[in-house]
Amino acid sequence: MNRDAEHLRLLSIFHYVLAGLTAVFACIPVLHVVLGFLMAFAPQVFDGRHGHDTPPAILGVLFMAFGGLAIAIGWASAVLLFLGGRFLAARKHPTFCFVVACVSCLWMPLGTVLGVFTIVVLSRDSVKGLFATQPVAPPAG
Repeated sequence: MNRDAEHLRLLSIFHYVLAGLTAVFACIPVLHVVLGFLMAFAPQVFDGRHGHDTPPAILGVLFMAFGGLAIAIGWASAVLLFLGGRFLAARKHPTFCFVVACVSCLWMPLGTVLGVFTIVVLSRDSVKGLFATQPVAPPAG
């Protein structure tokens, strides 16, 4: 029983770490958004060097849209991972934790490792029993 509690605690910490990494790396497409903004609203920045024409404004809008979508998906994934870690620590919502573990398998390689270990731990009958008992308050901080 103590081993399962320790595994849940460690998985919770690793979910927090992966959520932070995901949020940071999800900010990389900000470069696409900035470039798209420049293409759409200040095309003269790209004007006339080496005989090239300015990019069409629609290309800038597409850059902003896809960059914004990538950022939104990354931040949403980070929030889900954070909530998964929070619920693992509190031993609540095991189905949500299981679904987050399955989805995190898409974020290779770290998410895959974390997702597989979380699925293995959550599949144990002894861990299911921990979720069935009174929830433990998550650690402050």
